[in-house]
Amino acid sequence: MSKSSSFRTVPGVMPVLSAGKHRSPRSGACFMEFASWLAGESWSDRPACTHPALASLARLVNDCSTANGRARLVELVPSVIGLVDDDPLTSVLIAVRAAGAGVRVAREDRQRALAAGLLCFGRYLEGAEGPVAAEGRRMIEAALPTAPAATAWAREFSEGQRHPRQRDLPHICEAALRVSVVGIAEACVDDPDALLRELLSSSISDLAARLGAAAATGPGKAAQDGAGQDGAGRPGRGPRQLATSR
Repeated sequence: MSKSSSFRTVPGVMPVLSAGKHRSPRSGACFMEFASWLAGESWSDRPACTHPALASLARLVNDCSTANGRARLVELVPSVIGLVDDDPLTSVLIAVRAAGAGVRVAREDRQRALAAGLLCFGRYLEGAEGPVAAEGRRMIEAALPTAPAATAWAREFSEGQRHPRQRDLPHICEAALRVSVVGIAEACVDDPDALLRELLSSSISDLAARLGAAAATGPGKAAQDGAGQDGAGRPGRGPRQLATSR
């Protein structure tokens, strides 16, 4: 490879995590822009290498964390690469996990919204079969009792409501993710950043385990196996190595 082509494919600086969208690695990167850079994809905060719901959660956690908290997210970036699947319940499970974390600590109005969201997801999962649906129902049953007043309100509010339509599910999941992450970030707890990082980390680990990535060779496997393709499945530039000075 010539020196000139090397400069075209590898930026001269390592991106630094910061909030919001960025035009290029030189101006910083959100969590998912960093992932697209490592995966060798075109610069984007919505790369093809990560499930859309998990990517949405990562963007929200990135933007709602403090600068110090965001620095602790860097080591998680490679582990989202390659985490994609076509199970329609994956988005629900990621949103349920987030809502379950948020309803425990958020202020009352957000607790009510999240409890109503959990009941909505519960109606959607009624009759669904398989381990993903079962795990979703288990998490809902565990989360609702942690906010009894909000749950009582949500049950009365949701009485008689129909099962959510499939076409509405992406919007419902996105709303649940946003309320959950903002609720955690603004909660009166000792370390919101730690709760946000734990939520993202556990969501990554759960999807990796279900896809078999964790069982193969550990957290770094997904970064190697899932990179090197663009959104159409064509060969891309390949993954970059994440080097740290720590």
